[in-house]
Amino acid sequence: MAKKLYLMRHGQTLFNIRRMIQGASDSPLTEVGIKQAQIAKQYFENNGIVFDYAYSSTQERAVDTLELVTDMPYKRLKGLKEWNFGTFEGESEDLNPKVLSNQGTYGDFFTHYNGESDLEVQNRMVQTLTELMEKEDHQNILAVSHGGACTMFRKKWTGTLGNTRNCSILVFEYDEGAFTFQEVIDHDFSLL
Repeated sequence: MAKKLYLMRHGQTLFNIRRMIQGASDSPLTEVGIKQAQIAKQYFENNGIVFDYAYSSTQERAVDTLELVTDMPYKRLKGLKEWNFGTFEGESEDLNPKVLSNQGTYGDFFTHYNGESDLEVQNRMVQTLTELMEKEDHQNILAVSHGGACTMFRKKWTGTLGNTRNCSILVFEYDEGAFTFQEVIDHDFSLL
């Protein structure tokens, strides 16, 4: 029987609304981000989704989101951290380079500025999440991560990037070493 991974992005942060590059840097959840996480929690409860285990990036915004979504014990994993953008961190998103048209990502641009390449992020996420899903008692897993990291993981299995909004949930099935993308759950935050 296939296992299920619920890969979720953290809620809105101060850097998100100020349009600043976060990456390995951190900023706190906003009031909207807190409400987004509470809506995600309600989604899981309304749909009877119960997790065997929960994991979070080591970054505060992901940890805080996970703690709002569930009160179950969890483990922080560095492998779920956001893309490291090097010296671009804390700067305006207007400074982001144009994506490489043949890849739809930044390629190795940020490695020239002490950051990570797209493939480094993707490989780190794939390795971390595969190791989790390979555990015998891990049937239904929640992992809270970040926009760039989730997007690169999704690209590995779908070939497309998509748009991973705050508190979006990417649902994957895992079987025999491979992830199959099922759906993206985007909540209605229009009243926030």
